[in-house]
Amino acid sequence: MAKARLKEHRINSEWCKGCGICVAFCPKQVLALDDKDKAESLHEENCIACKLCELRCPDLAIEIETEAPKEGA
Repeated sequence: MAKARLKEHRINSEWCKGCGICVAFCPKQVLALDDKDKAESLHEENCIACKLCELRCPDLAIEIETEAPKEGA
């Protein structure tokens, strides 16, 4: 069964408190903290849409939107 693919990686910087949990849990090192200690997506092309960042964020500042896999993929 094919997995869902990343459509959009949304980070609400106003809600982010810069705890770094999302950065620590990302298996593909997609996320980092910027110069204001806010989460940012640096390598979105590497995101596997596992949603660990979204699930672990205590501030609910991250939302991963996926799209259905293509037929035959």
